[in-house]
Amino acid sequence: MVKKMVQLFFAVIGVVLGYAFCPDLFRVVFHLTYPPFNSKWFGAALGGSIFVLSTVWLVNYLTTLIKWTEERLQKIPLADIVGGTIGMVFGLLVAYLFAPALRVIPVVGLPLQFFVSLLLAYLGLRIGFTKREDLVSLFAGRLTLKERDKDRKNQYRPGEAKLVDTSVIIDGRIADLVETGFLDGVLVIPSFVLEELQHIADSSDVLKRNRGRRGLDVLNRIQKEQKVKVKVMEIDFDDLQEVDSKLVRLAKQLQGKVVTNDFNLNKVCELQGVAVLNINDLANALKPIVLPGEEMNVRILKEGKEMGQGVAYLDDGTMVVVEQGRPFIGQETTIVVTSVLQTPAGRMIFGRPDQRLSGTTTPYPAGSSSSSGSSGNTRTGDSTASHVSLGGKGGESPAGGSGSGTPASLGHKPGDSRTGEPPRSPDESR
Repeated sequence: MVKKMVQLFFAVIGVVLGYAFCPDLFRVVFHLTYPPFNSKWFGAALGGSIFVLSTVWLVNYLTTLIKWTEERLQKIPLADIVGGTIGMVFGLLVAYLFAPALRVIPVVGLPLQFFVSLLLAYLGLRIGFTKREDLVSLFAGRLTLKERDKDRKNQYRPGEAKLVDTSVIIDGRIADLVETGFLDGVLVIPSFVLEELQHIADSSDVLKRNRGRRGLDVLNRIQKEQKVKVKVMEIDFDDLQEVDSKLVRLAKQLQGKVVTNDFNLNKVCELQGVAVLNINDLANALKPIVLPGEEMNVRILKEGKEMGQGVAYLDDGTMVVVEQGRPFIGQETTIVVTSVLQTPAGRMIFGRPDQRLSGTTTPYPAGSSSSSGSSGNTRTGDSTASHVSLGGKGGESPAGGSGSGTPASLGHKPGDSRTGEPPRSPDESR
């Protein structure tokens, strides 16, 4: 429709110009005075045809420009358009009042009048756009009841609007918060957040595509809830490229809060004075408090980064680093908490096996005890078997001992364990 209107515009211009100038042009330039060249209607038809055929490229360009302008105007609020238009009209009226005085100036009168008109129109547009709220309030009494209700619905109280970030949508825990009723007010989902989520869902990477689709499912789940109002806001900021920057600016405009679990966005909002609801902070606050010295049962799943460490996880996902826990991998054991490290990204618990409660001792690598025992007794000529078997010959048990053969008892000589005498030095043995 727009393209046809532009073509009709150029055709009308060609018809008017051909009707007015073609007969004179044929007579003066080509010396053609006989019909049909002396007919104005022939000139009108010829001029219209020439303009339509010669402006095909210009029609496509203007059509694209008009559609782009229409899309931009649709995104601009009505108050901004009304305020800018009123300001521009006032600027042109002021320029019209100055026109007679400027026109009488010699030489530069006409160019100066044109420049002043443009300048005052631009100033009026900018002032009207800046003071649009005051201009709308002047005509508030003429607004219909429906427009007043609509304008009232677009206004949020400070802190009422909760702007949802892409990361918290993909995370999914916000749906549980909505179901439990911990989030009140209005959940605002900007259009640029939806576009980013759609881009992730259409990604060629399988992992990103699954995350994006999960986020869309979470949004669908939230919209079905009746405990909180969800609003998709069609807005964008063309001067900003990053979604986080757009979210911060919109939060300032609506005086709302940003719901996220992104650590970097959290810091940016704090620096710019925007309130943040961090899902990770809420999860950390709800975790049970663990103090050094307390005992807990954990199942060690894998090795840690340091030598001999084991790693376990609590039900809420908290990582537990167990010193000397590597031999207990795949087992449940009782540990004693030694320290707790709290960071903005989460919490880590450090502990060590509780030998007293578990009834076990820290195992040694296979063969280390026997090899040390045999090497320590090569000078005396005792065999390895005499160190491993702590009981006496014929079922005799050592005096004062249990004969359990623990690593601690392997460090003593059999003769010393029976008599209870302290171990002798190598020189005394000789």
